[in-house]
Amino acid sequence: MPSNMGAQGGKAFGALKAQQREKLDEINKEYMEDQKYRDEEDLPEKLEGFKNKYAEFDLDDQGDIDIMGLKQMMEKLGVPKTHLDVKKMIVEVTGGSSNTINYRDFVRMMLGKRSAVLKLVLVFEDKANGAGSKPNGGGGGGGGGGPPPKRDISSLP
Repeated sequence: MPSNMGAQGGKAFGALKAQQREKLDEINKEYMEDQKYRDEEDLPEKLEGFKNKYAEFDLDDQGDIDIMGLKQMMEKLGVPKTHLDVKKMIVEVTGGSSNTINYRDFVRMMLGKRSAVLKLVLVFEDKANGAGSKPNGGGGGGGGGGPPPKRDISSLP
């Protein structure tokens, strides 16, 4: 990063993130051209989603998700895990070859037929977020998100 020596912190960080996304785009192109994944439905959209999710949790911007990044990801997804559980998840994804998850391992896991714990959690989160808008109002229970519907005097019991 010597070319950005005079840049302010935010500009340098933005340049670093842009470089990281370019590298991830190159890897995505490899998957798009790979015969093994040609039949994958909505591959470009899936790869774009994987790239965004991966970049969000690469905390040190080194191109790998480490234990703390994965732990934070799981907490943000509402599935907090112990340090030992996170280590086991990394071993499951990498096959024990590394203490971090690189982008290729991440995409291979997400596109693969094996159902790793991390994949199941991420797929579940996408389905929950992609479920769209929840019906507003309805039963008297909470958890709907947002304020209750407006009522007037005539609708009261």
